[in-house]
Amino acid sequence: MLQSTKDYLMEHMNISEKVLDLSNEVENEIKDRLKEIDKIREFNQYKVLKVFQECRVSDTHFQWNTGYGYNDMGRETIEKVFAKLFNCEDAIVRPTIVNGTHALTLCLTGILRPGDEIISATGKPYDTLEEVIGIRGEYGGSLKEFGITYEQVDFKKDGNVDIEKLKSLISEKTKMVYIQRSTGYDWRKALTISDIEEVVKAAKEIKPDVVCMVDNCYGEFLDTKEPTDVGVDVMAGSLIKNPGGGLALTGGYIVGREDLIETISYRMTSPGIGKECGLTFGMTRSMFQGLFMAPHVVSEAIKGAIFCSKLYDKLGYEVSPTWDENRSDIIQAIKLGSEKAVVAFCEGVQGAAPVDSFVKPEPWEMPGYESPVIMAAGAFVQGSSIELSADAPIKEPYIVYFQGGLTYEHSKFGAIKALSTMKEQGCIEL
Repeated sequence: MLQSTKDYLMEHMNISEKVLDLSNEVENEIKDRLKEIDKIREFNQYKVLKVFQECRVSDTHFQWNTGYGYNDMGRETIEKVFAKLFNCEDAIVRPTIVNGTHALTLCLTGILRPGDEIISATGKPYDTLEEVIGIRGEYGGSLKEFGITYEQVDFKKDGNVDIEKLKSLISEKTKMVYIQRSTGYDWRKALTISDIEEVVKAAKEIKPDVVCMVDNCYGEFLDTKEPTDVGVDVMAGSLIKNPGGGLALTGGYIVGREDLIETISYRMTSPGIGKECGLTFGMTRSMFQGLFMAPHVVSEAIKGAIFCSKLYDKLGYEVSPTWDENRSDIIQAIKLGSEKAVVAFCEGVQGAAPVDSFVKPEPWEMPGYESPVIMAAGAFVQGSSIELSADAPIKEPYIVYFQGGLTYEHSKFGAIKALSTMKEQGCIEL
C-alpha cells in the first residue's frame, strides 16, 4: 500500500497535523481557481510551440561561436523567437545582460538623451532603479547626472493609475512613460494588461511619439496577451525569472520597435557594432528549452502563490493579491507585522529548498536597496526568482514577498514550511 503524503510529511518533514489539515482545507477551496490558471497555461504553451515551429528552431541553434560571435545562428534565432513571441519587430536576448535591472538600464540609457524627461506612471520604481534614475544616491552615470529629468505619478487611493495626472504631466520634453507591471516592494496590485493598455492609450493621446516602456519582470505568461500586444513600444525582463523557465542560467531580454532596439544595442556594445557581436557561451540550448517550459513553470508558480495567499488569509493576515483576484505577476505579498515573523517565514522557505536548505538567511545591507533585506532562496540558479524564494526589506509594516516554485508541490510546501517555522518560533498559534 502506498504511504499517504500526509503521513510522509508528518513523519519525515516535521510538519504538524494541524498545518496539513489546514493545507487540505485551502486546496479544496482554491481548486476551481487553479483550473482557470490551467487554461492560460495551455494557451501560452501552444503559442510558444507555434513560434518555435515558425522560426524553424533546430539543434544547430544550440551551438556557439567564439571571439566576436559573428553570425551566431543560435543567438539570431533566439532573438527572432522572442520578437515573434512578444509580437515585436526586434529583440535582444543575451547571457551578458546580468539581471533585470541591467536590461532596464540599457533601455533607459539607450533611448533617453540629455534634456529628455521620463515619467513613471506607476509611482516609485523598484529599489534598484532609484539609483539608476538618480532619485537616490549619488552614482556616476545616473540619468540625473546626464541631465535627464524625472517625474512620477503616484497611484490613486483605490490602487489604480492616476490617468488624468499622467496626462497633465506629459509635455514636449517627455520622451518616455515608464510602467512597472509588478508590485516590486510596494503594497499594490500588479498592473493587468488592460491597465497597461489604458496607460499607453492615454499617453499617446497627449503625445503620439512618446515611448511607452514596460518593466515586465515577473509578468510573462500571466495572461494570454503581453504588454507589447497592446501598444507598448519597448519591454524588458530577466531570463532567471519567468521566461527562463528555471533552466536559463543567466541573462535578460529586451523586445520592441526595431529603431529602439537598434539604439539600445549601441548602448549594450558600442555605436556601429550594436547586436552584431556578442557570444552566447553555449547557453542557447537552456534559453530555448527554458522558454519552451516557461508557460508550464509559470503556471505552477502562480498556483503556489494562490495557495499561499489563501493559507495566510485564513490565518488572519492581510495579503495582496487575495487568492481570488486576477494576477499579473507571480508575487504574493503578506503583511506579517514584525521583523521576527518575517525572518521566521524566510527561514522556513529556505528550509524548504532543495539547495542550501541547511542555510539560515539573515538580513543584510544588499547593494541597491535602502534598508536591510532578507532573502531566502535555495535555487539551482543563483537568484532565480522563478524558483521558490521569499524576500523582504526589514522595515515597517514588515511585508514578505513570496514567489516562484518550479512545481506547484514545491511552492505549496514552501508556504507550509514557512508557517511551521513561524509556529515553532512563537510567531503564531494554531
